[in-house]
Amino acid sequence: MTPTELHERAQAALSPEVYDFFAGGAGDEISLNDNCRAWSRHPVASRVLRGPPESERSIELLGLPLAHPIGIAPIAYQGLLHPEAEAAMARGAAATGALNIVSTRASLSLEEVAAAAPEAPRWFQVYVLRDRELTGELARRAAESGYRALVLTGDTPVLGRKERDARNGFRIPEDHARGNLRGGLRHAPESAQDPGASLDDIGWLHELSGLPVLVKGVLRADDARCCIEAGAAGLIVSNHGGRQLDGAVSTAEALPEVVAAAAAEVPVLVDGGIDSGADVGRALTCGADAVLIGRLAAWALAAGGAEAVTELLQRLCEELP
Repeated sequence: MTPTELHERAQAALSPEVYDFFAGGAGDEISLNDNCRAWSRHPVASRVLRGPPESERSIELLGLPLAHPIGIAPIAYQGLLHPEAEAAMARGAAATGALNIVSTRASLSLEEVAAAAPEAPRWFQVYVLRDRELTGELARRAAESGYRALVLTGDTPVLGRKERDARNGFRIPEDHARGNLRGGLRHAPESAQDPGASLDDIGWLHELSGLPVLVKGVLRADDARCCIEAGAAGLIVSNHGGRQLDGAVSTAEALPEVVAAAAAEVPVLVDGGIDSGADVGRALTCGADAVLIGRLAAWALAAGGAEAVTELLQRLCEELP
């Protein structure tokens, strides 16, 4: 299936409210839409007469070998998309050797996701919660369950207002499993994050877990340098898919600045608006070490479970220039 077909099938399979939860963005959805448009506007100046093309797609990130440079971004509440939730996503990604980043707000526990694809390369996304004890517990559990890195989301001190959800009166169903947080949240989910999270938390999470910590949500060169100097092992250029701060710069525009600031000291990944292998290629030519897909992977999961996720990743790899 093409990405358009996946999107259409997913929309048909989901209730309008659930579809809007995953499809929607913050505010007027300017950043959401600009993410996609910005990649298509990005010109590529190809090289000529350089000998045989490089056919090897495998890469290594922080000592983790990967079959190709396309991974799955953290996606919350995948049980709303498919009955097998994150287990199906993990199996679908594992079939191609793709990196899978598991969300703190997963429908299944991080241990259940690890068990679904034990040998698969995986990282764990973490928020700094108001409940620091719970945050530390999640970091330690990830290390014990074979996750190879932590991804600290830094762009969501508070949740953005999503007009679609407000219009629909949508809330995550109370009976929906929150695998990693079940019974553990002392605050409502919408206010669970600590707005006072700081650069010091990079080192704190590393000390607790022994894992490298990447920072997700970096859009500026000065932030990139501050994160690296605070001990970040990698950076992920992201505006949270346009879901938190409307008007944020597109990731295609931010990527070159962050890559230059990183100066090859740490790997730089990017997500946001990636809809094709051509978009992946554009991101790689701008200096990204790897590319993450979010909504596109969500549509694949909703449209056809693990098999559709595998098919999507294979298609994107085949489309790479």
